[in-house]
Amino acid sequence: MVQIEVNNRAIEAKDGEMLLDALRREGIHVPTLCHMKDRFPSGACRMCVVEIEGGRGLVPSCAFPVSAGMKIQTHSPRALRARKTIVELLLADHPDDCLYCVRNGACQLQELAEEHAVRERRYQGVKSTYKMDTSSPSLIRDPAKCILCGKCVRVCEEVQKVAAIDFVGRGSTATVGTAFNQGLNTSNCVNCGQCIIACPTGALREQAYIKDVLAALNDPDKIVVVQHAPAVSVTLGEEFGLKPGSDVIGMMTAALRRMGFNYVFDTSFSADLTIMEEATELVGRVTGGGALPMFTSCSPGWIKYVEHFHPEFIPNLSTCKSPQQMLGAVIKSYFAQEVLKVPREKIYSVSIMPCTAKKFEANRPEMGHDNIPDIDAVLSTRELARMIRSAGLNLADMPSEEADLPFGERSSAGKLFGATGGVMEAAIRTAYHLITGRELEELKVQAMRGLDGIKEAHLDIDGTTVGVAVCNGLGNAADLLEQIKAGRDDLHFIEVMTCPGGCVGGGGQPFDTDEEGVRNRMRSLYTIDRDATLRTSHQNVSVKHLYDHYLGQPNGHRSHELLHTHYHARE
Repeated sequence: MVQIEVNNRAIEAKDGEMLLDALRREGIHVPTLCHMKDRFPSGACRMCVVEIEGGRGLVPSCAFPVSAGMKIQTHSPRALRARKTIVELLLADHPDDCLYCVRNGACQLQELAEEHAVRERRYQGVKSTYKMDTSSPSLIRDPAKCILCGKCVRVCEEVQKVAAIDFVGRGSTATVGTAFNQGLNTSNCVNCGQCIIACPTGALREQAYIKDVLAALNDPDKIVVVQHAPAVSVTLGEEFGLKPGSDVIGMMTAALRRMGFNYVFDTSFSADLTIMEEATELVGRVTGGGALPMFTSCSPGWIKYVEHFHPEFIPNLSTCKSPQQMLGAVIKSYFAQEVLKVPREKIYSVSIMPCTAKKFEANRPEMGHDNIPDIDAVLSTRELARMIRSAGLNLADMPSEEADLPFGERSSAGKLFGATGGVMEAAIRTAYHLITGRELEELKVQAMRGLDGIKEAHLDIDGTTVGVAVCNGLGNAADLLEQIKAGRDDLHFIEVMTCPGGCVGGGGQPFDTDEEGVRNRMRSLYTIDRDATLRTSHQNVSVKHLYDHYLGQPNGHRSHELLHTHYHARE
């Protein structure tokens, strides 16, 4: 550690660390646009400039190493003028549509303009014109709002190892785009939406389906059904000022009813259904032969990643549909035919998801019957928050209400699907029961918890060693795939979640939540599990009833027809 002086105050820093890291550790605010925590600095935006005394002038604090005896002014007149000029130059070629922009009120460029008192347009010139890319069912790319910070490029390439977008051109003609400037729908984009989370402006946003849902709610001939994913209830509250991890499931259910939804279901129910199918499939592969290791299939971004980059592993994917699609299938079959006794076309099925890739998944041709999709519209957590506000509702004022039966009862194992490792932990609980006929003495599987990129364990189940692993973030999954291709054979079951942290860190979740906020979301799910009385999927009475009265046996003929699917290689 060395001593430096910042704003006439002595602080300690690590010799050689980047100055910005030392400043933030001391709680000293320096604005940034391109900086990504724990990533090599690019120094692209220069918003983080500070002045070093002794004639060294302005330096980008994100890319300037600490040395003993440095004297720094973070908000000197020179530094402030430079930052303000950068903001003004960015705004000179930026659309003046803040009132209409989806990021209005949550835009870092807007915040910096306010912080630096930008009150007039000092620089003017010919505005650049760009074509908006609306081809993807999940994402919209608006190059006119891009400030070339590069964060979307870096998260796509360095974190997810997809590289669907990159810098194109040089100098004043530089843009961020796809190969050959094609639409995202024809690229190798996996629709994860992590680029949206990284983007500081509205250059990237989710494809919105609010208008379609409102039209259905106002159609007297439609029965509008909604399901909400396990992670949504512990993140939605952030949009209304609650701390990350606040569980608002009862208030959210009440708000959905007051918005006009006829039935509110919990996707955690079909997460239990997924475990019954997936655990049975795993046991069958282990005992009777089949492609191993078996990979989970509940994360659609991961599925598309395998289809694009590793099609040799398609046989290893579980054939189970995701919980969203399983519930969509039983809503338009069992619920329509046996409960409501109406044709499936009369039901409009909506899902609230933390994941933008779910929008793509719902549009897959495999996910429907007779050209009728099982899910008609997918809304992100952010979209739901907009709908609640537009309806004049205050989430905090809502009473706590239960979801509707028969798809409202869930185990806490199903709720764990919202966190990385949660699918594996739920599956272990049920697979152990299927193999031994007994319950695990300790349901908590600590090795599967936490934010580590790859987690592994070897379990002894009645003398049989079962190797399991959990990955979150496609870059980590890619590393594990390379190990398997190189000959590693001690793993039988692998959970992969596309987004860092799992669904709690999904591309459709509230903006500006740091790693500790994601941890709080996870802790909330584990607290729900700890305090629950029903903690295993195979003990869910509603799931048992569905099998007894409609589906038959897990992995049986009807359940395979409704709850399983297939995947294919993509160019």
